[in-house]
Amino acid sequence: MAIFLGVDTGGTYTDAVILDEAANVVLGKAKALTSRHDLAVGIGEAVDAAIAAAGVSSSDVALVSLSTTLATNALVEGQGARVALVFIGFDDADLGRSGLTEALKGDPVIRLPGGHTHAGTEVAALDLALLEMMVRELGEEVSGFAVASQFATRNPAHEIAARDLIRQVTGRPVTCSHELSANLNGPKRALTAVLNARLIGMIDRLVAACERHLVQVGIDAPLMVVRGDGALISAAMVRERPIETILSGPAASIVGARWLTGATDALVSDIGGTTTDVALLRDGLPEIDPEGARVGGFRTMVEAVAMRTTGLGGDSEVHLVTEGLKGGLRLGPRRLMPVSLLAVDHGPMVHAALDRWLSSEAVGEMDGRFVVPMSGQRGGLNARELAVLERITQAMPMASALTSRLEVAALERLVARGLVMISGVTPSDASHVLGRLDAWDGAAAEKALRLIAKRRTGAGERFAKGPEVFAQGVVDQLTQQTVDCLLETAFGEDRAFAEETPETLARHALTKAGLAQHRGVLEIDVKLGVPVIGLGASAPSYYGAVGERLHCPMILPEHAGVANAIGAVAGQVSQRATGTVSSPAEGRFVAHLAEGLQSFSSAEAALAVLEAALVAEASSRAREAGAVDLRVAVDREVKEVEIEGRTMFIEARVTATASGRPRVAH
Repeated sequence: MAIFLGVDTGGTYTDAVILDEAANVVLGKAKALTSRHDLAVGIGEAVDAAIAAAGVSSSDVALVSLSTTLATNALVEGQGARVALVFIGFDDADLGRSGLTEALKGDPVIRLPGGHTHAGTEVAALDLALLEMMVRELGEEVSGFAVASQFATRNPAHEIAARDLIRQVTGRPVTCSHELSANLNGPKRALTAVLNARLIGMIDRLVAACERHLVQVGIDAPLMVVRGDGALISAAMVRERPIETILSGPAASIVGARWLTGATDALVSDIGGTTTDVALLRDGLPEIDPEGARVGGFRTMVEAVAMRTTGLGGDSEVHLVTEGLKGGLRLGPRRLMPVSLLAVDHGPMVHAALDRWLSSEAVGEMDGRFVVPMSGQRGGLNARELAVLERITQAMPMASALTSRLEVAALERLVARGLVMISGVTPSDASHVLGRLDAWDGAAAEKALRLIAKRRTGAGERFAKGPEVFAQGVVDQLTQQTVDCLLETAFGEDRAFAEETPETLARHALTKAGLAQHRGVLEIDVKLGVPVIGLGASAPSYYGAVGERLHCPMILPEHAGVANAIGAVAGQVSQRATGTVSSPAEGRFVAHLAEGLQSFSSAEAALAVLEAALVAEASSRAREAGAVDLRVAVDREVKEVEIEGRTMFIEARVTATASGRPRVAH
């Protein structure tokens, strides 16, 4: 029998599963807390416990596959390392397109003349001497570079030249936009390259942590990583292209949901610590988003499952809505470390602070909040940010880390950079108070919720009469926001409602009345027409009420808590290569090849040469990604027009897809 090991590293938990691939059964599974300071600790605990539970030997493992939500979480929470964008042949207006300025968040931009035309010819020469000078001036400020050149998908020469020089001068990782997408729209390619560069360090640490533990326990097997479309790629490849792991965890969860339930048509909803990911399973397959993955407000060019990712999870930040007289709650999108979890390792400090705050009648603005130092690159921090960071040498109450309100913005910047984490009240704490969870320090959770319940609404009333009432309010709010997520996906997938936005329809008065089964002059009923498969460790705690609200079957499979880890080893390896044939003049056809432009006198000749090159490229990349027994499919999309009875060739796009099963050790 072939023994596969699946690992999923999320924001809160790391899961491991041992699968008998031939018999399609789970032999053992385990969970461990994700250890942010050293990811190998959490991975090691989960892997070792799963192997012990399965009763197999480490040497029996023939394949290891990893899925993760770390990249997705970082984009949703606006975190990541500081990078520089080398922007070739673009103008200032291009920086404002496709959310590029927002994604840069003030990181440096090196603008240079150059780039190519739509036909692939050079617009202006690239000044490498100027680039070298500007790169050297950045010094230690950035952890990596993104390079985007005008029409690089038609001719990547300037991106390649810039990449080679930057690597030679700095030794830092460089991401070229043409390596991530063959599509046009330069600013959107640049955005994708920036996000990729920002994630390289994080994903490299994850892969290295997993590799270290596999060596330590004697597992000699290929390590694969789940891509955002559910396919597998080698660990070496994902280190260069970490952006492809956004929606990795959710994609693995869909594969896992199908494996666990056999369902062909359902909404799959996976709740983690940071996000809730919802996708439609139709005829046993997920849809692929034709516009590219959208995560954290950014529309990337990464091919991934069509999924709505919302900053809502068991560890979401609880916000008190003080506007108006009644008050209310809102969850997310930022993840906090639950107070009950912080108290596991820092109990005396946490309880002493909570007791001190509870002894006062008034609740301070920062009461109930703590800060925890994290590791990371400090380049680009200003003096105030560095001063705050130097103070946070260990977990402490937030107020102790700040000397004035002017430093609050500096602290937020440190949180965005991933150098500091905030701890506060979350739905996980509420679940401890209600007796639904008992994994961490329930007494700390009770004190934290008792404290926050004492805060005042706009009318001067306390938010809740006690911790239990407040906890139920938090869980009810999570239920409502989960219902909204599911409805948004349902309206987005139902073509009958294409004229209105799914967000508007999900919250429309008629929708709410229908869910409440309104009976009056009008009788209105609304329900989901497909079942919901609830995944995630906390799904059994929350999703029963969600199914009741939506009047639909709620499927909670036996191994729902480790579905991502199961999906990680149930996928196939797949790689695509895409290219273009253009016609700049009548009777001239140009194949845009990786090594440059090649002209032909007939469209078919150009297409044949391009197709052969793409098949070779896709096959080579699939083998590099760890595939064997390759199958290759080619798709041609030819654009032609009729002019005065003659068919005129405009452009053709060719895609070669090479797929195969993952290579295993035994």
